[in-house]
Amino acid sequence: MSPVHSTTATDFPIQRHHGLRTPETLFPECPDDLSPKQVAGNPAPVAGQRGSISDRKAPDRPSASTERKQDLSNSPVRNSATNPSKRAQARLVGIARLAAASPPAETKRKSAERPEYFVLPVKSILNRCDSPRVPFEWTVNPYRGCEFACKYCYARYTHEYMELDGGEFEKKIYVKKDAGPLLAWDVSHKYSYASEATGGTLPEHIAIGTATDPYQPAELEYGVTRACLEELAKREGLSVSIITKSDQIVRDIDVLQRIAARSDLAIQITITTLRTRLARMLEPRAPRPDLRLAAVKQLTQAGLAVGISASPLIPGITDREGDLEAVAAAGKEAGAQWFFSGVLFLMPSSAKQFFPFLRAKFPRLVQQYEKWFSKNGYAPEDYRQKAAKRVARIRQVYGLHSRPFVDKKHRTPCTQMSLGWDAAAVAQELGRTRADERGYA
Repeated sequence: MSPVHSTTATDFPIQRHHGLRTPETLFPECPDDLSPKQVAGNPAPVAGQRGSISDRKAPDRPSASTERKQDLSNSPVRNSATNPSKRAQARLVGIARLAAASPPAETKRKSAERPEYFVLPVKSILNRCDSPRVPFEWTVNPYRGCEFACKYCYARYTHEYMELDGGEFEKKIYVKKDAGPLLAWDVSHKYSYASEATGGTLPEHIAIGTATDPYQPAELEYGVTRACLEELAKREGLSVSIITKSDQIVRDIDVLQRIAARSDLAIQITITTLRTRLARMLEPRAPRPDLRLAAVKQLTQAGLAVGISASPLIPGITDREGDLEAVAAAGKEAGAQWFFSGVLFLMPSSAKQFFPFLRAKFPRLVQQYEKWFSKNGYAPEDYRQKAAKRVARIRQVYGLHSRPFVDKKHRTPCTQMSLGWDAAAVAQELGRTRADERGYA
């Protein structure tokens, strides 16, 4: 049985220890001089993080109140001789502690350029998103980190929660253990078929791939995304979207069609430029733009709803006259139904990686970028407004929708399990889940 998948989400074998009190901050500042692979050789305790299907209260990232009650004197620590002594022995907590104790994942890849893979024993795969700025209530990210190594990637900050530098985002990939059974449990207990945002008329939306590409190379070996999709295919009346830069998604057309037949499914393929050399510079390990367009066509021919994301629009690099229009035209020809693009957003962890790239490849833009992004992560409002008007014109020219357009077939709220503890109901649900797993083996 793969260490990444199991039908029953067996417990992760990590010892429990007791010791000193937890540091005051949930994620204390600790430099990363010690590789998680080195720590995994002698697994440190991870209290309460066992990945058991019978214990689901703690999310992927434990709460501060929960962690501060635990004793962590024997927990992993990252030291640095150059740091003050009071920080040198700071203990890792929360997801940082869990990541440091994650064992290496087996891989068949032999290339020296390959990232390090680790098995992350999370307790939840469906994560709540309460931000009013995004059109979804839940996210699913099968991995932490992404090998595509996009220079502008905003999600690099997620590695900082694990006390890793954002530059490690493409070098240390964490494979979430037992994602299929965990997602089955999460949907049964957390998900609502009557979203508050729609006045109860439509189901809550699940976005897959918001902080890591679900079809990065790791998926070929570990199949975590496929395991999640298989679980969603067993349900009816969901609202789901997937966003990826990879043509590998066509591998899963069969299960995507099963999901689309019973739920609302929208697929976004990200293409920031059609210029192959530029794409290789910006997104070093992502598939070529022409391969992504071919995926759009194949998914469309399979009867699936597909659109193009041209985000981010990178000032001075991907915004020259005709470039964005070319992406929309090619997407339309391939069968895309919608098109959108948003201007580059540079969080500090992203800027730390993006500016060295800018100085090396586009030095003439450095001064302008420093002026624009020195105080916050957004480009000036007037530039963003002009970009929005340009995108609106492009959509009008090519007859494309502004956002995922899916015929809402499933408007009747479905029943779901009570969130209250009911041992009989839980046992019945687990029995159905395991029977379904046998049926889809």
